Amino acid sequence: MIKPYLMFNRECEEAFKLYIEAFSGEIIAMQKYSEIPSSPDFPVEESDKDLVLYSQIRLTEDGIIMGSDSNRELNDSDKVVVSVELNSVDQARKAWNTLKEEGSIHMDLHETFFAKLHGSLKDKFGVSWMFTVN
Repeated sequence: MIKPYLMFNRECEEAFKLYIEAFSGEIIAMQKYSEIPSSPDFPVEESDKDLVLYSQIRLTEDGIIMGSDSNRELNDSDKVVVSVELNSVDQARKAWNTLKEEGSIHMDLHETFFAKLHGSLKDKFGVSWMFTVN
């Protein structure tokens, strides 16, 4: 499944409320950084605990967008990510290894508390990708 994923500079919740108002949409899911299980691998600053870790909203009957707040300052070109949800670890690793060549890795592909594998990168053409294996 492929969905648009929007990244924000500390304004995801505000932006998604506006989008919901504009389209008479609804929140499907919203998780804050404060809800992350405590881990030394992913420390959360007190000032970041109210930021959106993950959100999904429905804007039309079959139109869904996802988004979150970044823990790094983003330029406008970094705010839209192609989110790819896969069921196969092998398929994810193949696509990941192909797209990372001459690109740059934002978050290495690894196991997380919410997925078998998750990671993000920018390919050599400047397109940002987020991979999740459920």
